[in-house]
Amino acid sequence: MPIVRNLGRAASQLLQSSGCGCGVSIVPVRCIGVSPRQVASDASFHSVTFSESDHPRVLITGGLGQLGVGLAKLLRKRFGKNNVILSDIRKPADNVFYSGPFIFADILDYKNLREIVVNNRITWLFHYSALLSAVGEANVPLARAVNITGLHNVLDIAAEHNLRLFVPSTIGAFGPTSPRDPTPDLCIQRPRTIYGVSKVHAELMGEYYHYRYGLDFRCLRYPGIISADSQPGGGTTDYAVKIFHDAIKTGKFKCYLRPDTRLPMMYIDDCLKATLEIMEAPAEALTMRTYNISAMSFTPEELAQEVQKYVPELQMTYNVDQVRQAIADSWPMNFDDSNARRDWGWKHDYDLPELVTTMFSYLGSDSRIAQAN
Repeated sequence: MPIVRNLGRAASQLLQSSGCGCGVSIVPVRCIGVSPRQVASDASFHSVTFSESDHPRVLITGGLGQLGVGLAKLLRKRFGKNNVILSDIRKPADNVFYSGPFIFADILDYKNLREIVVNNRITWLFHYSALLSAVGEANVPLARAVNITGLHNVLDIAAEHNLRLFVPSTIGAFGPTSPRDPTPDLCIQRPRTIYGVSKVHAELMGEYYHYRYGLDFRCLRYPGIISADSQPGGGTTDYAVKIFHDAIKTGKFKCYLRPDTRLPMMYIDDCLKATLEIMEAPAEALTMRTYNISAMSFTPEELAQEVQKYVPELQMTYNVDQVRQAIADSWPMNFDDSNARRDWGWKHDYDLPELVTTMFSYLGSDSRIAQAN
């Protein structure tokens, strides 16, 4: 399939990396797409449970983004270094490569991905491979292949080998006709980006596989994630990371969103904690398979005011990017995550003041910040 091979090669330049067998027969079929398989109609799967001495064997796809690397570090502390395999189609940095097992894995290569799961006795799979919103809009065919065809490969393999599967979703899964303040777990979803459309598709396909085949599918809709460990990559919520870097380096920041644009946000430690908690939650406690999670919601103006407590001379100006502003205006202003808090005890640790303090503690060696502290 030359188209798929070409897409796979292109993905290596653009991709943003942001079980036990149960003897189910997989019947080859001709179908639209690149994944020539289907799950047997009489298939039945059940969740894998683990004792304290029998840790899960974990595979993380698309693992070289901020979330994958951070999650691997967290899971290795909990389950042991050799029980967590990080994978991607890019070359890892030395510190990542030597921190624990790493393997090349292309989610568009079904056979190779299946071999990795079988040979490493994988039981949990975290599927982070995806093209994000800005890159996806620039290359819709590639985003469709990676975000949708790659998902189908992962779903089929997870179902066949009885994996516990986590696929992240996003605030981008909602659209301008969704209720925005607050946005509940269940409401109309009509996103206007290929990234958002692919995430709605992932939510629905995962739930279908759960109800049709018993696949233990779990999903969280992430808000904007803020981390000191990665540089902003041009996404709609990345202003909330870039402001810290620019405040420290130049004392000036030009924001591409309007000052009153309110979006839900979360510090990365809360995001990773929630991801582990949903995977460890008893299946019987889950009343749904896809949950909103939230920690805080703020505007660029509110964030700037908090940053100015550490860098009083920060000069904040606005040069609105109409494309990213239109995307932000279609996204939730606040997430209703009451179901997650009720079902599996979700509770965030970082509000806006704690977020800003933590970011400057990691990034701020500048004398202005030390003097402000």
